[in-house]
Amino acid sequence: MKRNALVFVVLVAAILGMLAAGKYLDRTRKHGPLKMVGNVKGVQAPDFDLATLDGRRVKLSDFRGKAVLLNFWATWCPPCKIEMPWFEELQKQYGKDGLVVLGVAMDDTEPPKIAEFAHEMGVNYQVLLGTDKVSDDYGDVQYLPTTFYIDRNGVIVDKAAGLFSRGEIENDIKKILASSHNSAAPQTSRASAGNPWAPPTKDAP
Repeated sequence: MKRNALVFVVLVAAILGMLAAGKYLDRTRKHGPLKMVGNVKGVQAPDFDLATLDGRRVKLSDFRGKAVLLNFWATWCPPCKIEMPWFEELQKQYGKDGLVVLGVAMDDTEPPKIAEFAHEMGVNYQVLLGTDKVSDDYGDVQYLPTTFYIDRNGVIVDKAAGLFSRGEIENDIKKILASSHNSAAPQTSRASAGNPWAPPTKDAP
């Protein structure tokens, strides 16, 4: 009986997660033409002006000269919860070298609930409140988590849709940290061939 009850709870949680994801995907599909298409490697990352959880305004251009890990996530996204402790550790480890982790929350819920969730997760990096515009500007972000690795010149080095291992995330961080201000554009991309906005084809860890 206990096993059956556990299976039931897991199924209900999975269904609720699918419904929430469906709601998010439906919302993102209703917007205008994409402003970023084709291979994102070497593309200048679109600037944005987003609110923080405490009401301040933050622009991507504020961090020019820094290496930026830009992560789109949501409180209802299970893979996002796996990544967040890694981002916390990596921010602590590489912050002194110029890494800035920015988490863009794509929830429909109120900011205080997002702030509470971030606090419970022990987030030590800046959380921004996502908008339809920033989703559109970054190719109509439909898969969470989605992470962009942006070098010190504001150029996208890589994009990863879906959950990747901590080691892969750290390797991409090292790439953007290695870039120098006004350096040449990046080298590799994990975006799926023919469609850089598709989720990854290889298995998540």
